[in-house]
Parts: sequence; structure tokens; C-alpha cells
Amino acid sequence: MKLVTYTAATVTALALAASPALGQGRSGDAPKHKLAAPGQYCKAASKKHVEGQKGTPFSVCVKAQAKLRSGATDSPRAACKAASKKHVKGQKGTPFSVCVKAGAKMLADKRAATEA
Repeated sequence: MKLVTYTAATVTALALAASPALGQGRSGDAPKHKLAAPGQYCKAASKKHVEGQKGTPFSVCVKAQAKLRSGATDSPRAACKAASKKHVKGQKGTPFSVCVKAGAKMLADKRAATEA
């Protein structure tokens, strides 16, 4: 029984001693800023279909984020023009406003990534 305890303590001590060395990267590396997936920016968009609308507000938002990311447009308003401007019951804001906010956040993150 003492052998098992001694072995476990030794392994734990070695693991704790090695963890700072393993966690360090090369000294010249700078952390790069990565853009989140388009769906992460559109989390606030509803995933329920709106009558008369093609796709869900979430899918329209994700498509708009893809346009912004690729550089097809620089304006969140232009990218989100397909989103509905009617309020959805139980949702905060319109699908259009949620999409524009997500687009603005994505563009800010994109600028930060290019500066870093």
C-alpha cells in the first residue's frame, strides 16, 4: 500500500514540476488573435422561422457574417439587408439589428486580428 502511495506522490510531483516548462511556447511567439466562427457572432439571433422569410434569422446572420469576412462588403447594414426588420415575439431587437450588431463585432475582431 505504501508503494502505491509513494508512486502516486512521485508522479504528481513530476507532473507539477514539468507543467510550467510544457506550458511555455517559444520565446518569440506572440499570441495571434483568431476570429470566432460566424455562428458565434450570431448567437443572439433566433433559430425559428419567420413567416414569409427565406431561412431563419440565424442563417441569414451567418451568411451576412461570411460576406463580411470574405470582404464582399465592408458594411454590416449592407450584408444584413436580407434580414427581417420586423420584431419577433420574445426576442430582443429585430433580426436585422441583431445581425448588424454581430457584423460590427466581427469587423472589430477582424481589424484587431490584422493589427496583431
